[in-house]
Amino acid sequence: MAPRNKEQEQEVLEWIAGVLGEKLPPGAYEDVLKDGVVLCKLANKLAPGSVKKIQERGTNFQLMENIQRFQAAIKKYGVPEEEIFQTADLFERRNIPQVTLCLYSLGRITQKHPEFTGPSLGPKMAEKNERTFTEEQLRANEGQLNLQMGFNKGASQSGHGGFGNTRHM
Repeated sequence: MAPRNKEQEQEVLEWIAGVLGEKLPPGAYEDVLKDGVVLCKLANKLAPGSVKKIQERGTNFQLMENIQRFQAAIKKYGVPEEEIFQTADLFERRNIPQVTLCLYSLGRITQKHPEFTGPSLGPKMAEKNERTFTEEQLRANEGQLNLQMGFNKGASQSGHGGFGNTRHM
């Protein structure tokens, strides 16, 4: 399990507050997110109607259902399944860094949705940059030696004898 990064956790909370446009309840990172209410509101803000029912209070089982609804909503939104945390990771505090990773992934995925104009979280997604070359350009490049093909001129240890040999003067 990766160590917790308090700076990233704070950045995630600030991002969520920015997206929701409201202050989050006070408390520790995992306590703010534990009941799933904030997460469900976040999912609904990103994809309206993606979480139909949010349990504001109730039994542990009902609150865990909030987390499961959030997980289903963000999977549909585009977050890769392998980056989505398990319910127990948050609710039982088993793997809080995985929760942070998941929320960073969600922040990254929002950049792929043109309808989202809120704040960004994490690095900018790389865009596909496909290039096409003409036959003439490809042929002209065939005569070029690529540095990755190896280079045997310049400084080397050739002529220094074998390993462990001493130099005779």
